[in-house]
Amino acid sequence: MSRWLSCVLIGVAIWVLGCGGNNNSTTGTGNNPIAPAANNVAAIAAGNVASNPEGVVNAAFTSATICLPGTSNCATLDGLLVDTGSTGMRVLASVLPAGFSLPQQTDSNGNPIGECAQFGDGFTWGPVQTADMTIAGEKASSLPIQVINPNFAPVPTECTANALGPQEDTLATLGANGILGVGDFLQDCGPACAASGAPGAYFTCPASGCVATTESLTQQVQHPVALFATDNNGVIVELPSVGSGGAVSVNGSLVFGIGTQSNNGLNGATVLTLDANGNFTTVFKGTPFSGSFVDSGSNGLFFLDSTTTGMPVCTDVAFYCPGSTQNFSATNQGANGQSTSISFSAGNADTLLSGSNFLLPTLAAPNSGSFDWGLPFFYGRNIFVAIEGKSTPGGTGPYTAY
Repeated sequence: MSRWLSCVLIGVAIWVLGCGGNNNSTTGTGNNPIAPAANNVAAIAAGNVASNPEGVVNAAFTSATICLPGTSNCATLDGLLVDTGSTGMRVLASVLPAGFSLPQQTDSNGNPIGECAQFGDGFTWGPVQTADMTIAGEKASSLPIQVINPNFAPVPTECTANALGPQEDTLATLGANGILGVGDFLQDCGPACAASGAPGAYFTCPASGCVATTESLTQQVQHPVALFATDNNGVIVELPSVGSGGAVSVNGSLVFGIGTQSNNGLNGATVLTLDANGNFTTVFKGTPFSGSFVDSGSNGLFFLDSTTTGMPVCTDVAFYCPGSTQNFSATNQGANGQSTSISFSAGNADTLLSGSNFLLPTLAAPNSGSFDWGLPFFYGRNIFVAIEGKSTPGGTGPYTAY
């Protein structure tokens, strides 16, 4: 997974279309502890829950409060997708209170800055603005965020030309009120967007129209956790296991910090260090696939293709539809040489999506040449995501551990 492109796979109703361990099961052993409420713990819920009004399968949500910087003028937002596959906070303008006007980021000439964020199933467009964000007992002050607003300015052609799907600027198209990106990187684009010849990600928007521009590292949309005063070196996504038949909903925890408090120790988790693109290697049937990653924002297990897996794709939805559930094994390897073996399964998506469950651990789809270990991989595991350059008891990030 590159720094910029994330496979956030969310959508309308139960039809969720998108791009493309120490234990031996798809969903883990179920022995992982779920941290109770604490200063560094935010509650998350997955499945058919109030914070999931669009009925998205295999999606986990949390809430956070954003405020005008330095004030008590605040708005608490629920329905924020927990996404370890992207960096930064993004919120729909439509869910902000009337008159809630965050400070607009501008260039040296006073022109507003906008952003085109590319995801595996579409893109978001809107201004870069500044907010104070509080989640659980943690606070990120003066945090650059993206406000998703189609009325900000006409979408530039550089944005649409690179898109892998449609514009996602409403609850119906995004499937969430916003995205809380808590991935491996400090910024959502990084050095590429700070250098001349920057990709079409950040734009300066005078009245004549938006044009691509460079954006300094500190002005880019930031990892909110990295700006916390403490507990700022990573996160843990904790969800209980889900049986092969699925479930309606589960509750879990999003824990901030790794090895900073008694509730966020590694506890024997295997550390898989990542390459410059935030990826590790998955070995499947003896073949290594180096562009693999864990991504809580992906709503299934996305891997390889029909030729490699031997499974057909459904005729009505872009997921696998084998005649019966298929069982596989693989090994995940970090750049540090550490590895874990995984057993996982892929079921018939038509059958799975026709039921009443919203948590489907065997929902799988093609992702040519790579493994995207989406939310089903998180069930029954504590997944650690260490931020680049941050020191932890397991070494310096970025890494994934479980």
